[in-house]
Amino acid sequence: MKRQPLLRALGYLRRYWLSTVAALLCLLFVTAANLLFPSVIGLIIDRGIGSRDQPFLVRAALSLVGLAALRGLFSFLQGYLSEYTAQGVAYDLRNRLYAKIQSLSFSYHDRAQTGQLMTRATNDVEIVRMFSGFGLINLLNALVMLTGAAIVLFSMHYKLAALSLSIMPLMIAAMFKFGRTIRSLFGHVQRALDKLNTLLQENLAGIRVVKAFAREPYEIKRFGERNQELLARALHVSRTFSSFFPVFNIIISLGTIAVLLYGGNQVMTQQLTLGELVAFNTYLLMLTMPVRMLGFLINMSARASTSAERVFEILDVPSEIRDKAGAMPLPPVSGDVRFEHVTFRYLEGQDVLHEVEFQVKAGQTVALLGTTGSGKSTIINLIPRFYDASEGRVTIDGHDVRDVTLESLRRQIGIVLQETTLFSGTVRENIAYGSPQASMEDIVQAAKAARAHEFITSFPQGYDTEVGERGVLLSGGQKQRIAIARALLLNPRILILDDFTSNVDFETEYLIQEALAVLMKGRTSFVIAQRVGTVQRADLILVLDKGRIVARGQHEDLMRESGIYAEIYELQLGGQSKLWLEQGEITAETQRTPRE
Repeated sequence: MKRQPLLRALGYLRRYWLSTVAALLCLLFVTAANLLFPSVIGLIIDRGIGSRDQPFLVRAALSLVGLAALRGLFSFLQGYLSEYTAQGVAYDLRNRLYAKIQSLSFSYHDRAQTGQLMTRATNDVEIVRMFSGFGLINLLNALVMLTGAAIVLFSMHYKLAALSLSIMPLMIAAMFKFGRTIRSLFGHVQRALDKLNTLLQENLAGIRVVKAFAREPYEIKRFGERNQELLARALHVSRTFSSFFPVFNIIISLGTIAVLLYGGNQVMTQQLTLGELVAFNTYLLMLTMPVRMLGFLINMSARASTSAERVFEILDVPSEIRDKAGAMPLPPVSGDVRFEHVTFRYLEGQDVLHEVEFQVKAGQTVALLGTTGSGKSTIINLIPRFYDASEGRVTIDGHDVRDVTLESLRRQIGIVLQETTLFSGTVRENIAYGSPQASMEDIVQAAKAARAHEFITSFPQGYDTEVGERGVLLSGGQKQRIAIARALLLNPRILILDDFTSNVDFETEYLIQEALAVLMKGRTSFVIAQRVGTVQRADLILVLDKGRIVARGQHEDLMRESGIYAEIYELQLGGQSKLWLEQGEITAETQRTPRE
């Protein structure tokens, strides 16, 4: 049986048990001081003011000042320690959540929305933090105050106490009804916030497309609709929350009226002193204030419970791609890759690959050719275990990729994905992303091999040039060459190049191909390319259609023997042959600056 999400989140307090215990001790002292105040005030009224005992009045007043100073000190310590603990819980939750998101497989990220993940890692964790600090300590304070005040009330006058506390069942019933209602409403608010953040993230990521198509008014309208939905949900919560307090105040007023009527009569018949009545009424207010606070805390706990549930939804997702028990590090490989009757499907859907079988010898270059959706990218995604084969197996040097650790596998594979991703930082940091300990000399050599050194050194800051968010300050070709340098710096035994020249011109492609012709020697290379040069130079060409290999061989053989290859070649690459040949005399590239 699963624990309630909020209790599970509070389990993170165990790491901070010392500060938690210290905060609770400070809380007990503050509560004890609060419980003393009404009794001292009652004595001041009866013995000081009523008896005109001025020395006692001065002593009692000074004792109140001292008690207030101590209460202030311990209140500060309680507040600081509880916030220290809450920040620690939030710190741990954020770290665990981020680590979990990093470990989740591609299949999860294919389905998840970035905006939703951001909301859970920031807003939801923050709500849990607030309850772990302010909410929990005040909940405990309310419970201790309720217990202490009730004990004092019954010790003072049990009949009057029983009369005044007769309103408690009504208050408790109202709180439970409120708590059940408000929790579901907060779930609606958080989901509306998810939608808003997802829209915002997508819009910021695609702002150039929005402006290019002059769709700003449409996006503003769409954001306004999502924002209106969030506002409506939030106002519904506010109305529900606000409606609770008038009912609550009426119930409290009934208790106060009963105390004044019955207690006043007790004073008039001299069965109770005026000071005792004032103290009793103060204790009653102290009793109702925690109950009133409970309404606010129920609101906060409902939000925290909803947020904790959303955080643990991610933390509890099983990582589909992970090291199996007993997985061993992959030893240095030569690069022999085999697909043995590999079938792959997404989420029990239609087969994307069906009975794919081939062998690539170490050092060979393999070109994958086929129409969109034929399975080219899926094949290269199975080699580094971005996904696992549904049936069959993929081996490297005879090792099933599922039997070795992910880190040791991926450290021997250099990848340039179709969609180039750079991170905020410098050119040097992006090239060294996979090899942070690489020397500057190695970084420069990798950049030269990728034909990136010339344009990098043309920048005023050279390798320390900031690339901007997602590399926005560089052109598409520049980003692609930095990505190639990043892969080459690993000195991998296996290279995966997913349509790696899609964002460069023929001149740049020629220079890259010239470098890779040397660098790919001795490495097993898988290339998805839409340019003729790669296909013509490949040792093996695999032609895919609807998830099956329909032809394989070298360019000249396939042109003679495979009609489907000849058709795809002419449709996708044939028109480039003349342009490719014209590049033979190109020896240098015209350098460009950022935003070329």
